[in-house]
Amino acid sequence: MSALITRMKDILIIAWPLIVANSFWNLQLTIDRIFLGKHSTESLGAAMAVMGVFWVLMALLQQTASYITTFVAQYYGANESHKIGSCFWQAIYVSVVGGLAFIGLNFVSADFFAFVGHAPNVQVLEVEYFNSISYSALPTALVAAISGFYTGLGRTKIIMAINCVGLVLNIILDYAMIFGNLGFPAWGVAGAGYATAIATYGSAIFGLFLVLRPKLDEQFRILQDWRPNLKVCLQFLRFGLPSGMQWALEGLAFTVFLIIMGRMSGGEAALASSSIAVTVMMLSVLPSMGIAQAVMTIVGQKLGQKTPNVAEQAVWDGVRLTSIYMGIVALTFVLIPEFYLSWFENSENQALWSDVSKLVPRLLQIVAVFTLLDSIYLNISFALKGAGDTNFVSIVALLVPWPVMVLPAYLVREMDQAVVIAWWFAALYSLSVVSILVVRFRGGRWKTMSVIQG
Repeated sequence: MSALITRMKDILIIAWPLIVANSFWNLQLTIDRIFLGKHSTESLGAAMAVMGVFWVLMALLQQTASYITTFVAQYYGANESHKIGSCFWQAIYVSVVGGLAFIGLNFVSADFFAFVGHAPNVQVLEVEYFNSISYSALPTALVAAISGFYTGLGRTKIIMAINCVGLVLNIILDYAMIFGNLGFPAWGVAGAGYATAIATYGSAIFGLFLVLRPKLDEQFRILQDWRPNLKVCLQFLRFGLPSGMQWALEGLAFTVFLIIMGRMSGGEAALASSSIAVTVMMLSVLPSMGIAQAVMTIVGQKLGQKTPNVAEQAVWDGVRLTSIYMGIVALTFVLIPEFYLSWFENSENQALWSDVSKLVPRLLQIVAVFTLLDSIYLNISFALKGAGDTNFVSIVALLVPWPVMVLPAYLVREMDQAVVIAWWFAALYSLSVVSILVVRFRGGRWKTMSVIQG
């Protein structure tokens, strides 16, 4: 028992700053939605639909950049820290190129959201929000690369400070730019997007300032090995792109899922209630995410040290920790759903809000099941990626959600209680991917993998 407690403490030492840092980043998005909910329920629904679309491509870029964690962890564990600097810079260059390309999507956003086919007034809001928040892609990717560097080293307290800068700036700018305070125009949903972009640039600039200190150059050659290196970049993309694809593919599936919600009978209520459910779900899994990131770091370091059995034990310890936490939170979804619903209450459109308030408690019951399974999924998937098994994880993300979650949601869209039935298929999807990845992990092939070059 004492050994188990010691191992869990080791995980939490790395994880707790990541939990706080993830909370800061997700709080930025949650605060956007809360402010927008106060602005109008339609703005909230539009913002959530946009974030689904935005996240598909943003996840590819962000999670590819953050995969630097595994390279840093394995090189650090193998006592080859002098190779870390070059890897870090390749992640930075990928972030810059991808972030600049992202802004080009603004030229096709109006056509895309017209194709999605939500109500015309919602389409206008969707385009405004997407075109403003697209400017956050570049700094978000930079923050991911910088955070991945520090996560791989296990120095996670610094990440907390980086994300705190963005959170504070975002709160101030949301207040100013959504409602027209502090001398700003009232930009509404567009103001929320610009606020997020500016705040994230603040985090990125602060993070770069910390990384580029001469002290780090002595050990990791950060300042010396800044040049583009095609060989290192290709090695990074070989593993990083599939890792990013996992998140992008899952994001795409959930985006289509939410689009289907908007096209159901009573689509505005279905979309808004699903938006609230997803927002609460994302916020609740942050501790599980932080623990999974810590597990990924430990797996990478231990594989670099050639001690895979120690890595395996850390993964199951992470599963135990997240299951205890998520079980407690899941109970609150079932017992006190009104607490979460109150965050988004808006009396401007009473008929719409009445429908939403009836749906959300039922959806949160399903979210309770989903998040319990997701806490296991996060640990196992991050562990596999910490070893370099990114192709398998991305293939699962490509093949499983469409027949298990998305297609069934489309088929039941005309039924009574369609939104509730569709969400139960989302829970079934979570069960499916957990089962597949646990079998893969128990197979043990990951123990012989490595992303680093000798």
